[in-house]
Amino acid sequence: MNIVNTSIINVSNIEIQIDRKDIKNLHVGVYPPYGRVRVASPLHIDDEAVRLAIISRLSWIKKQKKSFEEQPRQSKREMVSGESHYFLGKRYLLNVIHGNSKYKIIQNHSKLELYVRDNTSVENKQKVLNKWYRQELKKEVSKLIPKCEKLINVKIESYEIKKMRTKWGSCNIENKKILLNLELAKKPIECIEYIIIHELVHLLERHHNENFKNLMDKFNPNWRERRDELNSGILEY
Repeated sequence: MNIVNTSIINVSNIEIQIDRKDIKNLHVGVYPPYGRVRVASPLHIDDEAVRLAIISRLSWIKKQKKSFEEQPRQSKREMVSGESHYFLGKRYLLNVIHGNSKYKIIQNHSKLELYVRDNTSVENKQKVLNKWYRQELKKEVSKLIPKCEKLINVKIESYEIKKMRTKWGSCNIENKKILLNLELAKKPIECIEYIIIHELVHLLERHHNENFKNLMDKFNPNWRERRDELNSGILEY
């Protein structure tokens, strides 16, 4: 659903982003990685009413923000041999191999071998790794989506993998298109499947209400554990 307008207010030294939409109910969310607070508000509710709603939820918001702030974060990636990287929930050690061969990644037991030329920048090494993550995630997603579509009895038109800062996935209901966060390549298959099911269920229920939760219970009984696993994992630097 399209955002009509966006505004910012401050409540108890917390910046609140208000996105007004043509919706019936007000929704408050606190998002990783740093606890950004966002309110999806019906068009007729003014800033003062939103402020009162935030105040009533202030202890919950502060608890969520504290949880994100205390969540472990990996150190800044230097893309050097011996550095830890994750793929499908498993830890790998990076092995950087310099030479004249084509830029590529080879998965070799517990190592990811990164082939680059001399003097390749950290940024370009990361691009090679991200390209490999995207290719590998597409392989997994291309197998999971048909399986999940059959389970739920829905069909999407397309999907896209992209870097997202605050969401693991999203669903454009009108276009029947889902977006998946590239970071999912680092997570266990069960977590990737959970996100796909979550987004597909939105084709049956737009909102995160009791009906949505009941559908998730039906199609992915352990979804709460998968959600907690995703939200408690190590964040990027």
